[in-house]
Amino acid sequence: MIEIAEEVSLALESGGAVVALESTIIAHGLPFPDNLAAAQAMEGAVRACGATPATIAVLEGVVRIGMGPAELERLAQPGSGVLKAGASDLAAVMVGRRTAATTVSATCVLATRVGIRVFATGGIGGVHLGDPSDVSADLDTLARAPIAVVSSGVKAILDMRRTLERLESLGVLIIGFKTDELPGFYFRSTGLPLEHRMYRPIDVANAIRVRLALGQGGVLVANPIAPEAEIAQSQIEEWLEVARSDAHRVGVRGKDLTPFLMARLAGLSGGRTVAANRALAESNAFLAGMIAAALAMENPAPARPGFGGDGGR
Repeated sequence: MIEIAEEVSLALESGGAVVALESTIIAHGLPFPDNLAAAQAMEGAVRACGATPATIAVLEGVVRIGMGPAELERLAQPGSGVLKAGASDLAAVMVGRRTAATTVSATCVLATRVGIRVFATGGIGGVHLGDPSDVSADLDTLARAPIAVVSSGVKAILDMRRTLERLESLGVLIIGFKTDELPGFYFRSTGLPLEHRMYRPIDVANAIRVRLALGQGGVLVANPIAPEAEIAQSQIEEWLEVARSDAHRVGVRGKDLTPFLMARLAGLSGGRTVAANRALAESNAFLAGMIAAALAMENPAPARPGFGGDGGR
């Protein structure tokens, strides 16, 4: 029930650099055609570093590790009925032969299952504002999974302070890439301090290597959005207040809340948040590619679990 694209399989078997990419940003994160352009740009950014991109999704119940152009376009089409699957949904989606985009938690589970150790996304989930009991599965999964996730911090619609506290209590190593603060997704600074800062991909790769050798679980690499692409925090908060009010009025909650809020932000901002999201996602993919390439430089070909004795296909 897992199919690995040939180029991804060859890279993994030879100990090459591979970067996992989630598919929720394609199916639920951005409007068409920006979602498809973002997916293509992220894959291109990974390739520019000499690494192999592995966009992950579930198609008719089969996990796909690595997607072709037609499959990316299929996920990007509006009204395609693609589900949004977290880690806890995978078994039911697969048995039901459904098609689903994978969230951060699901992508972490599937990537590590085939031996991928670096993953790029836009922003991770976390603790929802106004309801500390509503916590994304991304956090617990990241604490357990032997993988490094490169993101621009936590999605701006969430409670960043509580999310950072939860990550710290779970024992997740957080590395600020050229920053001492947790990035705020659309904006570079949140005022929330990070203990560890690194400046070179090779240093991050070495920290990941040691972390995984110790069996300590995941790493969050916090990569701020570029200065020219960021949007002021005060402006984001103003738009968010309107978006949350709209969500409350129409009764949107649960898994539907994040896509709803992101869509409302896109409309309220006249597309500025979409452009920022694309910029940070591509930047994160590029950094992840550099880290994966650095990890592969001194890595022997890893032992990988097989799937039915067919070479991983």
